[in-house]
Amino acid sequence: MNGKQWTKLRRVLCIVLLAGALAQPARAAGPLPFKGYACCNLHYEKDWISDGNYAVLPSIPAGTPISVLRFARHRAYVDVNGRKMRLGHDYGRDQESLEQWLHKIVVDADPTAKIASFPADVQDAIHQGRVMVGMTREQAIISIGYPLTNENASLDAPVWRHWVSSSEEYQLLWGHDGRIREITAPEMVRNQIVYDPR
Repeated sequence: MNGKQWTKLRRVLCIVLLAGALAQPARAAGPLPFKGYACCNLHYEKDWISDGNYAVLPSIPAGTPISVLRFARHRAYVDVNGRKMRLGHDYGRDQESLEQWLHKIVVDADPTAKIASFPADVQDAIHQGRVMVGMTREQAIISIGYPLTNENASLDAPVWRHWVSSSEEYQLLWGHDGRIREITAPEMVRNQIVYDPR
């Protein structure tokens, strides 16, 4: 084999190796498994918990124990209180890494005690996965989860967009005091997401 053939072979091998490296699933840093608690009420379909967190789906209560077992591309395999499930980073991939999102969803401190310190109506709203005027940002997150990062650049924004389903949106409008001042939604959506103490 002459020099030109060796050079060509080396180039081909480099391309093959690079392609193989790019095809590998993304890995998040840090030791596994890591254990924590559901930051908030997390909605799921079968074994999939998406960052979309659609309110029409059944939910896992805030404070439920979660162990993150392993990572793959845009998802993590987890044990949710003894049930094998997957956390899927479907929408916010360009704004935050899988690891950043996971550490928002699986938190070190069980939020149950904090929930118990809230006023009774706020506790009831959280247990129902609903929101109400007067809630703080923290209380809203515990109840309905984080807004999608691809649509909500900052948690300090005056408006948060949330979704009941892939086609039904509602918005939380924040006052200067950091509390919900208004919830805008079609009537059918309001009935699903706004807390009514009656």
